[in-house]
Amino acid sequence: MSTSSVTAGSDAAALYQQLSGSSSSRSATTETSERFLKLLVAQMKNQDPLNPTDNAQVTSQMAQINTVSGLDRVNESIQSMSAQFLQLQALQGASLVGRGVLVQGNALNVQDGRAQAAFDLAGAADAVKVEVVNGAGRVVDTIDLGAETAGRHGFTWSAPEGLGDTSGLRFRVAATSGTQSVGATTLMRDEVQSVSSVEGTLTLQLASGASVAYGDVKAFSN
Repeated sequence: MSTSSVTAGSDAAALYQQLSGSSSSRSATTETSERFLKLLVAQMKNQDPLNPTDNAQVTSQMAQINTVSGLDRVNESIQSMSAQFLQLQALQGASLVGRGVLVQGNALNVQDGRAQAAFDLAGAADAVKVEVVNGAGRVVDTIDLGAETAGRHGFTWSAPEGLGDTSGLRFRVAATSGTQSVGATTLMRDEVQSVSSVEGTLTLQLASGASVAYGDVKAFSN
């Protein structure tokens, strides 16, 4: 009686390689899995009685196909979660329009003669000074804040009488501890005008014309 066999190096192995390297849909993966199992059944039915297939080999092949199928289901779940996250992000972004934000920058947005801004100190300082400069880089006013702790600090600036044009004003922070300077990061206030999603990243378009990623916003305000 003639006998035939399906070895790990023939069709079954080729199908496993196809399945493990495939990026097709779940239906294609399921079809390939079924073909793989049919070949294994054919292998068992037609194996040489004098040289039967190693049980460990069959178990290994079954484990491989189950692993690949499981990974396919995990990938589908991740894709579904990603789509839901993007939808939630879009809804969240719509609610941000018109909100005030605090972002890295040094522009002073003066309204009714007043402007608000903030800064982060890398360490405690015994002397902190905020200088307001115009477009030409000339200091037009100075705010002496005295000693400040490490962390975030806000301030309000009132434009002095007779200053004139307040557009294009910037500020800088000088902080010292003894004779050592203390690092300071300037933070400006702005307003969200519109929101978009760029390659899965929520991006805010601000009134100043700047665009920032949602993750770069330091704080929100009404």
